[in-house]
Amino acid sequence: MSLLWPGFLLLLGLIPLIIGGYIWILRRRRRFVVRYSSLALIREALPRSSSWRRHLPFALFLLALVALIVALTRPMASVSVPAGRANIILALDVSRSMCSTDIPPSRLEAAQDAAVSFIQRQAPNTQIGIVAFAGFAELITPPTTDQEVLYNAIESLTTARWTAIGSAILTSLDAIAEINPNVAPSAGPAAQIELTPAPNGVYMSDIIVLLTDGASNQGPLPLAAAQQAVDRGIRVYPIGFGTASGSIMDCSSFGGGTSFGGGFGGGFRRGIDEETLKEIADMTGGTYFSAESAGELQDIFQELPTYLITKRELREISVAFTIMGALLAAMAIGLSLIWHPLP
Repeated sequence: MSLLWPGFLLLLGLIPLIIGGYIWILRRRRRFVVRYSSLALIREALPRSSSWRRHLPFALFLLALVALIVALTRPMASVSVPAGRANIILALDVSRSMCSTDIPPSRLEAAQDAAVSFIQRQAPNTQIGIVAFAGFAELITPPTTDQEVLYNAIESLTTARWTAIGSAILTSLDAIAEINPNVAPSAGPAAQIELTPAPNGVYMSDIIVLLTDGASNQGPLPLAAAQQAVDRGIRVYPIGFGTASGSIMDCSSFGGGTSFGGGFGGGFRRGIDEETLKEIADMTGGTYFSAESAGELQDIFQELPTYLITKRELREISVAFTIMGALLAAMAIGLSLIWHPLP
């Protein structure tokens, strides 16, 4: 928490003076009380709670005064607020291992169904883009609010060899940079981009959801690409998808494409590089998810919108301290009148 007018904290110096005055008044009263005889009888006549009842209103008054002084300093705090606009990139693995049938009808078809359901649940003004990656990454659909275009893009996905997770992250960053002027494009091998890294814990409203069933074996290193996302304040939410059991890959229904085409058969065991995916999530401020069934994947996609479309902003919170001070003062006055009514 930061303060716009910290000089008002000097008013806290009044608190010890007020406490001193309160103690002086109590002692002054005591001098008059000792003139009376049989103090023991008076003490026995008083209820046991009278001591703390006598001092509690004053304590509440002091707390109210402290809260109002803090309000005068105009405190600022970093709070989560709804983003004015959210851009979401779905980066989907279309390597041939996604044809595995351990998750029926296949991993890719289950991922397509989950992605379509995710899109259907979004607000009309949410911009979503689709990136497909195998041996390289390609922007299939730039961020758009047209859900029909997104459905068609997802349904048209076909498969290819290899897995380039780093390329998927960089392509997603470039897609975000095209529509968000506050996000710099990715720095390729020959690019020279002067970039001021985003402050720690400060994120753009844009996010990347990366689904894969394997380990990167092509293209840029995933952690190097993730560092570029960190520098731009872009969160990455990796999803590891697949079971530990062996299965048959049947890509016959996804063949024929020019960019991601071809069929393949054979056995495949779950080879997700979870360690790298978890590190990507930790670096970028995202969360790693693991799904071994279509139902689990649907649940993960259903959770995503509840906390992704927010951003951190500095907001003045002096109103909260003012309300707190007013409530404490009202309690102090109320209790004082109830316990010590005026004659």
